[in-house]
Amino acid sequence: MNRITPFKKFRYPRRATSRVFIGLWVALCMAVSSMMVPLAASANPYLAKPGEAAVSLRVATCATSGGFVHLYTALENGLFDKYGIKPSHIFIRGSSISLASLSSDEIQFLYCAADATIPGLATGIDGKLIGAPLVGLPYVLLVRKDIMKMSDLKGKSLGVTRPGDLSFRLSRAMIKKFNLTEEEVKLRSIGGSQSERYQALVQDIIQGIVITPPLDVRGKRAGFNVVYNLNEMDLPFIYSSVHTNSKTLKEKPGVVQRFVAAMAEAIHFVEKNPEKAKAALSKTLRIQDSETLQSAYDAYAKQVINRRMVVPANAVAETVEIAREAGADIKRKPADLFDNTFVENLDKSGFLKEIWGGAVPGKK
Repeated sequence: MNRITPFKKFRYPRRATSRVFIGLWVALCMAVSSMMVPLAASANPYLAKPGEAAVSLRVATCATSGGFVHLYTALENGLFDKYGIKPSHIFIRGSSISLASLSSDEIQFLYCAADATIPGLATGIDGKLIGAPLVGLPYVLLVRKDIMKMSDLKGKSLGVTRPGDLSFRLSRAMIKKFNLTEEEVKLRSIGGSQSERYQALVQDIIQGIVITPPLDVRGKRAGFNVVYNLNEMDLPFIYSSVHTNSKTLKEKPGVVQRFVAAMAEAIHFVEKNPEKAKAALSKTLRIQDSETLQSAYDAYAKQVINRRMVVPANAVAETVEIAREAGADIKRKPADLFDNTFVENLDKSGFLKEIWGGAVPGKK
């Protein structure tokens, strides 16, 4: 009778065992890496390809403002470079002149308060909003030392640039909210920038102005009072926004998409690198005072930030109606003044999730 030899468990030599496990580990790592590479590429499809020539273009700001901190920071820290964009920054004073330069393609992108540009765009000037990093009213009312509350404005004057402009409309809406009339509170045209209107306040030519940070810090140090924060009015207001023209949209949509992506990354960069953001503000605004820089940073990087950059359609429509009521010859529909395609693509592609490391903070 044949005896069945018992089965003996096979054992690998120790060295062989080590080689097998090492091989399996390497193979696993390579497999995981191969799966991760396409994910990263798909999450940021807007980066320039290796060896791709950078596209030169001109981007203008319509004022010198702390509200443009995201563009200033992007320019100072080379955030456009990896997107294959080589921007030249141009300063143009005033929204009207800036829109004229945009429509004639002297500049390809404009960074300006949309509430100041929408009335002009609605009258037929070529241009569109393609992203709104800041939504809300960062303005405050700065007044003379003897004014402690809104009712004290009776018999006083508020300085504005000119009738119909942004400072005029904000000042008028503000006094109306407090049941004050333009007979009781005069709106006096001063012209110039916020800094120039501030000097008129110092000289008591006017007794109040609506301003944006960081000028409020300077005013309070001089003994003036901040008696109202205009963001409390809850007006549909779009502040710093990215504009482009029809030629750029038609001929270089890929560049537009990359520009928008760079600005979206700038929002994240500013939030995570406050010192670099304040350094960019310091250089552009020529301000060294830390309290002043912090005031600007808090207002524009935190209080009115719109991380997804979606242009609110209702705010555009209401701004157009305000312009119509003020006598503007409206020729374009509100829906024709903005294009959210590019900012929406950032979400769909996974780009926003990639740079934020998950869900984007704040309201969707």
